[in-house]
Order: sequence, then C-alpha cells, then structure tokens
Amino acid sequence: MFLKAQRRRVAGLAVMALVAAGCGSSTGGGSADAETLVVYTGQSGDYQVNFNPFSPTLIDGPGTIFEPLFFFNNLRGDAAPKPRLGKSFSWNADGTELSVEVRGDAKWTDGQAFTAKDVAFTLDMITKNKTMNTTGFKGKATAVDDTHVSIRFDEPAYMEGPQVLGKIYIVPEHLWKDIATPATDPVKNPVGTGPFLLDEFKAQAFTLKSNPGYYGGEPAVKKVRYLSLSGNQAGADALKAGQVDWQTGPVPDIKDVEKNYPGYKATITPMNQTALFTCSNAQLGCTGAQTDPAVRKAVYYGINRTQVNALAFENTSSEVSPGFAMVERDKSLLSAKLKEKTAPMSPDVAKATSLLEGAGYTKGGDGVFAKDGKPLELTVKVVAGWTDYITAVDTIGQQLQQVGIKLTPQQLSWNEWSDARGRGQYELLIDSVQQGPAPDPYYTYSYFFAGANTAPAGEVANPNFGRIKDQAVDDALAALKRIDPKDTAARQPHFDVIQSRVEEVMPYIPVLTGGTTSEYNAKKFTGWPTAEDLYAFPAVWSRPENSEVYLHLKPAGK
Repeated sequence: MFLKAQRRRVAGLAVMALVAAGCGSSTGGGSADAETLVVYTGQSGDYQVNFNPFSPTLIDGPGTIFEPLFFFNNLRGDAAPKPRLGKSFSWNADGTELSVEVRGDAKWTDGQAFTAKDVAFTLDMITKNKTMNTTGFKGKATAVDDTHVSIRFDEPAYMEGPQVLGKIYIVPEHLWKDIATPATDPVKNPVGTGPFLLDEFKAQAFTLKSNPGYYGGEPAVKKVRYLSLSGNQAGADALKAGQVDWQTGPVPDIKDVEKNYPGYKATITPMNQTALFTCSNAQLGCTGAQTDPAVRKAVYYGINRTQVNALAFENTSSEVSPGFAMVERDKSLLSAKLKEKTAPMSPDVAKATSLLEGAGYTKGGDGVFAKDGKPLELTVKVVAGWTDYITAVDTIGQQLQQVGIKLTPQQLSWNEWSDARGRGQYELLIDSVQQGPAPDPYYTYSYFFAGANTAPAGEVANPNFGRIKDQAVDDALAALKRIDPKDTAARQPHFDVIQSRVEEVMPYIPVLTGGTTSEYNAKKFTGWPTAEDLYAFPAVWSRPENSEVYLHLKPAGK
C-alpha cells in the first residue's frame, strides 16, 4: 500500500509542477492555449536532446521535422500512399528501378530549397552507416534533376518501395554532409522540411511549433508540447486534470473514459505485439540462461496470458502468434507450418518442465531449476512508470514460479532501458515488436529478425534487438523482397519458413497483441482518428503516424 500511495503522490506532484510551470488547463485559456496540443508519450525521466531521425534513442523528429517521401497507412491495405516530399512514384517492369518525382515547392527551415539531391544524399548516407539503415536499403539513388530521383537495385526489390518511400526520413545535404558521425550525432538543432520545427527544449518538456513556410500550409495546431512525467499513473492524473490532450497508454477503467474524463474519448487499436525480448544469441556475446532456446520456450509455455491480459491490460489485448504475423490483419498469411497458430492463453507447466528437463535442468529443493550448479534466474528490464508493463512482468514472474524459473524485474529510466536494449545488455526486457510502413508482416520480419539489423552484444543493434541471425530467415526475406506483393501464392512458402523458424528460435517471447490505447481531448480538437476512420495508427509515440494526426487536427470551433 505504501508503494501505491507514494506513486500516487509522485504523480500528483508531477501534475502540480505542470501547472506551476505555466501549462495551465489544456481546455481553457486564450487562443494560443487553444492551439497548443499537449501530449504524453510515456516518457519517464528527463528528456535527453536527440532529434536524429535515424537514432534508436531519438525523442522526436520523424514526420514532424524530417519527412518521408510518402505516408503509408499500415492499418489499411486499401489506403493509397499520401504524398509528403514525394509527388508520384513508379516501378520499371522487372522491379529493379524505382522512379520518384519529388516536390519542387518544399524548403528546409533554414530557407534553402529542398531538391532531389537531398533524397539521393540521404539514401547514400544510410548505406554507409549500418545502424542508420534500419530498412536494409541496398539501392543506388541518383538525382536525375531537381525533382526526379532514380533508385536502382541489383535485383527485383518490390518490398523496398514502402520502406524507402515511407520509412526513410530525408535530411538536408548542405548540413548533414559536414556531420562527422551522423549515426550518433544528437542533432540538437534540427532543420527539416516538415510541418513543425523545434521551439524550445528542456529536460522535463520540449515544444515544437508550426512551420509557417510549410508547403502544405501552416498546421492549425500551432504548438505541440511533449511532457515528461513519472509514468502511466502520472499520465492518467494529468489527463484527469485536463493537463494532457493526447496520450497513448493505459488509464484505469479504459472502457469508461468518456464518463471518467469528461471531454475525452479513447481508441483501442490492436497493432504491436507485446513480447519479452531476449538477448538470445550467445555467438554474438549474449550471456545468461535465456540464450538457451529451451529456457525461452519454457517461459513461453509458463505464461498465463489470460491472467496477464486481465491484470495488466484491462482485457484490451488479444491473441498473438508465435510466428509474429498479426492474427487478424494478416490471417490469410498465418502459416499452416506453425506448431501453434496462436500462443496458448493458459500455461502448460508440464510442457515447460519437459523442455527444461530435456535441456539438462534439474529442479532443486527450493523449487527452482538449476544446471551446472547455476539456478535458473533471469532479470527482466522494464521502464519505471510503465505501470501496465510493470504489472505484466510482476504477474509473469509469479506465474513462472510454478515452472521453476525465478524472474526478477528491474525498473529503469527510459534512457537506461533503451540503451540496454540497443546494446544487448539485458537478459529479458518487455517491449513491443512493431509494424512497418504498410500492412504486411514482411516489414516486421525485415526489422526485428533480419541478421543485417543486429550486432554483437555491446554494440548498437537497430532494431533486431533479439540478435537473431538465422540463414533460413535471411534467405526467405531476400526472396520476398524480389516478389511482387500481389503474387500471394509465390510469397507464402517464404512466410512459412520465416514463421516456423521464428517460432522455433523464439528470440522474442510473444505475450499478447497489444490493444494500443489512446485517450484524446475531443472537446479541444477535432479531426482525431476513429474506428470509423483510421487514417493513421493513433499512437502518439508512433512515427510518422503522430505527425499525420497533428496535420488532421483543428482547434474545436475552427
């Protein structure tokens, strides 16, 4: 009870500090306040300035400051790509050349003109810096003239399209060519083409302001203020006090948001897959019992997902596939080769025990398995203040006692947790496996399971944090890249390989498909994504999706 009371007190102090800092009530005040969107992304601890759109520890920038060529809706397969810096694109007959026409009316916020040369420079830069190249881009870009870019590939590369066009953020050549270490530079004074630019930065909050010279017209939202609070409870309290206009995170009694938070509404969108990430690969320097596949699978079978969903996620989550295709969105692609199409919602202690005994573990008198004299003890890192994830790992830890595994949660600041994730300095941590620019599981696999996107422990991997290196998976990904996505029959055998190998190796232990919950101030702003019009994934921490939402919003009454 003391810990809960203390957490409530910290949350209350955080909200009081907001008022003292001059934020005031989000729903009142003059016209300037009415045009300011206050958001909370779940940031726990001080912000560290980093607007580098290619950094795994960035705090913002993609979509808001630095733009992609097009915006792709990764929820709806029937949604056409929306032009941003690009105007149109086309493939040649064999999928080896992507031609893009870019805007001629965009400017960098320092006044210089944006041209196709900036696109070619950006693409060339990331091919020379592995940790920046999170999409695995291998093409050669050439600026044909100021408004046309030709991107050539050595082989058919159809699946590169949404990656290159929707997930690579274009930066200004005239500034970035002089950055000695672009992969790690924090870009404290970002210059972009986007609808917003940096207004001010402080450790507890930073603010973006609308770009008056934006080619699409200055946004109706004049400022976006990002807050750092003490965690989910503080976010819920700030919401209750009208101090936050949009947050993506849990609140008590999510189904009664409109009653409990007058003026606010909520969306619940099944999207990212909650998982226990493991530093899985001993050959890449990972250490700990989790490097044994039998241990990872024993954890998998020891989880009571029904209980976790009820206690940690208010039953907003849903089933997850061990092959990491989305159960509903990608149901036509779920492999028949999987041993289990979805993870069991109830624990199978006998199965977990059999796996451990088969791997040479023996249960001691204390009920904990051991091998070679070492008890089966694991730590799981979680961000302090992320109450839903904290409850999830606490619950899973209690459940795994029945299996004979000791799991100890470690709460860290977001900065510490993020650094540990990138460098593989962890045994387990809880996070989400995220989706790509288009509604296709290929992108999740190419991000989190491709050998090219990982690194030895101690070095930064991005985003293959589980450090899986599997030749069969890499070969299947290479084959999928060459196939026209319309040819579903030709693609399925490769999805079968990936899903069955992912299930077998299990570098990410699937927990549930997260029902991403967002609460938003419908009284202050109009234009929010809804279940009837999901024009973008409604998560304030999802980029570039959040920028698309900002562009749709208008102060109420305008």
